[in-house]
Amino acid sequence: MEIYALLMFVVVVLALLAGFPVALTLAGTALLFALGGVLGGGFELTFIETMPNRLFGIMTNETLIAVPLFVFMGVTLERARIAEDLLTTLSECFGNRPGGLGFAVMIVGMLLAASTGIVGATVVTMGLLSLPTMLKRGYSPALSTGAICASGTLGQIIPPSIILVLLGDVLSSAYQQAQIDQGIFAPDTVSVGDLFIGAVIPGLLLVGLYMLYLAVVALLKPGLMPAYDNGDEERSGLLLRVALVLLPPLLLIFAVLGSIIGGFATPTEAAAVGAVGALLLATFKGALNLERLREIVRNTTRFTSMVFLILIGASMFSLVFRGYEGDEAIREFLSSLPGGHISAMLLVMAVMFLLGFVLDFIEITFVVVPIVGPVLLAMGIDPIWLGIMIAINLQTSFLTPPFGFALFYLRGVAPPELPTRTIYKGVIPFVAIQLVALLMLAVWPELVTWLPEQVYSK
Repeated sequence: MEIYALLMFVVVVLALLAGFPVALTLAGTALLFALGGVLGGGFELTFIETMPNRLFGIMTNETLIAVPLFVFMGVTLERARIAEDLLTTLSECFGNRPGGLGFAVMIVGMLLAASTGIVGATVVTMGLLSLPTMLKRGYSPALSTGAICASGTLGQIIPPSIILVLLGDVLSSAYQQAQIDQGIFAPDTVSVGDLFIGAVIPGLLLVGLYMLYLAVVALLKPGLMPAYDNGDEERSGLLLRVALVLLPPLLLIFAVLGSIIGGFATPTEAAAVGAVGALLLATFKGALNLERLREIVRNTTRFTSMVFLILIGASMFSLVFRGYEGDEAIREFLSSLPGGHISAMLLVMAVMFLLGFVLDFIEITFVVVPIVGPVLLAMGIDPIWLGIMIAINLQTSFLTPPFGFALFYLRGVAPPELPTRTIYKGVIPFVAIQLVALLMLAVWPELVTWLPEQVYSK
């Protein structure tokens, strides 16, 4: 039975590598193996009969309503040209210092991450806006592309992140299942809001490490990041322009995250606040008309439909996987490893990192986490810490050559004369920084757990 479960996973990976759609691959593989099992007498049809209840649970899950709302917020802010205004103004602030434009790119990437939470859109936007300017000002092509890719992937970890919404929902179910398996029938809960609060310090830590690297390069090798002075004329009234550009997105971020951290709103309610705030901001900037609103709604619907189709396919896959006792086989394997939960955690993180080369974070969240999550949580691992470790791990795989998704996004908008190997070379230091951040969180888990404890102890 366990061999068939393993074979299911192999077939899915091979089908995805062949280019088949993710949602249809997951659901189709599950149905084919279920049909073969029923005909062969080795699979209980009862598992398939429970699928309608699962679909109804997805449809009535209030937490998942935050997904289209946050996507709508992100797409609206992208169409409002927030990034363009931020980059132009902040580059004037830092431009007369070595590495100034690099710092501006990193800060804008952080603000976009906290505003949109969509990695692909952020990397493409930053690539179109900042890469030509950085190359024109004499920046190293490798350093420029590395900084853009790294700043673009901050949307994976800095809330409100789409992956944290999805991870929070999946980990909540996994945590309850782990406690019930241990005989705890009044289980504790973990929410999307917990992950948002837990991600604040690690997200800022990652930004700080990126900025520190850029500062060291600017100090030791200023020729790679030369200074550029726009002139006194262009700097007149700069403070007012910075305030006008920075204040609206900062107020929106504060409204969304502050309402969650302060306990005034759930993540879903905060997402609604963010969506309305993004509309008001776009209207205030004069960037909203009927045609653009139609485009925003279409893009939101397209992305949301993709997420929920994958969720339905993944639910069907995990159901059949459990029917073949694949979850029991993984539980026994991880539990039998020497070194206990440390070895199990290292192995799971390594597997997720490698899967990140070929699978998107949505597939890994919906397919892998429900399988390994209950096993790790039953070993006593903190669910918030586990969620943040998984998020940063998947962010690292987004950057890692040769298959990192962020690299493909940037390659699509980079000048044709810029070699792909230059992009690969540029992200390597940032991948190393990611691994350092993961190691720091592993050694000091309080970096994740301290803020949630302070918020909920009040």
